[in-house]
Amino acid sequence: MAITFSDIFKVLFALILPPLGVFLEVGCTKDLLINILLTLLGYIPGIIHAFYIIIKH
Repeated sequence: MAITFSDIFKVLFALILPPLGVFLEVGCTKDLLINILLTLLGYIPGIIHAFYIIIKH
């Protein structure tokens, strides 16, 4: 899988605000809700989930 230029920005946004990175990748789906909950429970789990979603799609 090739990494595009926009993926770099999504990763940067995922570091700053994980739900924003997920929203840019998949839109308003259940993955966004999961990421919001993980970010509220702990910042690091939200970042890990955001990276997973960005790399998976």
